[in-house]
Amino acid sequence: MLIGEVARRSGVSARMLRHYESLGLLRPSGRTGSGYREYAAEDIRRIFHIESLRSLGLSLREIGRALDDPGFAPSALVDDLIRQTRERIAAETELLTRLSRIGAVGPADWEDVLQAVSVLQALGSKSAAARQRAALSSVDEVPVPVEALVEAVLSETDTNVAGALRWALARSGGAGTALLAEGLASPAAAVRERAVQCLAELPGEGATVRLREALAHPDVVVRGHAALALGTRGVAEAVPTLTDMVVEGRNDTDAADALSMLAGDDATAERIAGGLVERLADDATEAPGRVRLTQALADIPGPTASRTLAELVHDDDRAVAVTATYLVRLREGR
Repeated sequence: MLIGEVARRSGVSARMLRHYESLGLLRPSGRTGSGYREYAAEDIRRIFHIESLRSLGLSLREIGRALDDPGFAPSALVDDLIRQTRERIAAETELLTRLSRIGAVGPADWEDVLQAVSVLQALGSKSAAARQRAALSSVDEVPVPVEALVEAVLSETDTNVAGALRWALARSGGAGTALLAEGLASPAAAVRERAVQCLAELPGEGATVRLREALAHPDVVVRGHAALALGTRGVAEAVPTLTDMVVEGRNDTDAADALSMLAGDDATAERIAGGLVERLADDATEAPGRVRLTQALADIPGPTASRTLAELVHDDDRAVAVTATYLVRLREGR
C-alpha cells in the first residue's frame, strides 16, 4: 500500500507519516521499483498504535520507547500522564474561573479588564496588606465578582483582611449568601466558622434565613455564631441555643446580652426567664453553669426573673446565693 492510500485510510497525513519515518517511529516495509514507500499490514497497525498513544498525551519520543523497548513498563508513564493531565485541568479551570469573573464585572474597555485582573491577583497575594487593599478597593474603585470575595473570605486567616472582606461583602447588599451557606458544609472547621461569621454581617432576609438554618448545624461553633447574630436581629428562635451557651460557658456573656436584647416584650421576657429557671433546676446543670444562669437572669425583665433571683438568695450553692444577693440589690436600685 502506497503512502497516499495509507494516509487516506488512517487519517494521518502523508507529511506526518514522513515525519514519523524521519524520527524512526515508522519504517515502511519496502519500496516499489520506482522508489515509492510501500506499507504492509504490520506497518498500518503500528501507525494506529502511534496515534492511539498520541491520543493519551504521550510525546513521540515516549511513543518510540513504548513501542520498541521490550522492558518498557507503562504503569509509571500512565501515572505521570494522569498527574500532568490533572495539573493541566486545574490550570485551565483556574483560567476559566478568572475569565468568568472578569466577564461578570462587565468591563467597558481594556483598562477595566486590567484593573479587574490586578485586584483578583491582589486578593491571592501572599501580602496581607495587598489583600486588604484589594478588599477595600473592591467596593468603590474596582468591582469584583462576589464569588471571588466569598472564595477569599473563606480562605483568609488574617483577622484584619477577613474583616475587610466581610465588610466588602456586606456592602454588596447580601449577595453571596448562597455561596457562604455552602461554606457551612465544608469539612474544615475554620472555613465553617468564617462562613457563619460572614453571614452574620450580611444584611437582608436571605442571610437571616441561612442563620436560622445554622441553628441546627452539627458544629457547636457555627450554632453559637448564628444564635448571637440572630439575637441582634430579634429572632427568638435563637433563645434555646443562647441558653445552652450560657450553661456551657461558650461566649456566655455575649449570649446573656443577646437574651436580654430579645426580652423586649413581656411574653418573650417571661419565656426566656422560664427557660433559664428550668435549666437552673436541672440536676444535669453543673455549679458553674448555675452561676452563669443566675447572672443571665439579671438583665431579663419581668416577675419570673425577679422572683427567681429572690429565691436564689437562699440557694444551697453559696456562689449562686452570693451572686443572686448582689443582683437583687442591683435590680432594686434601678
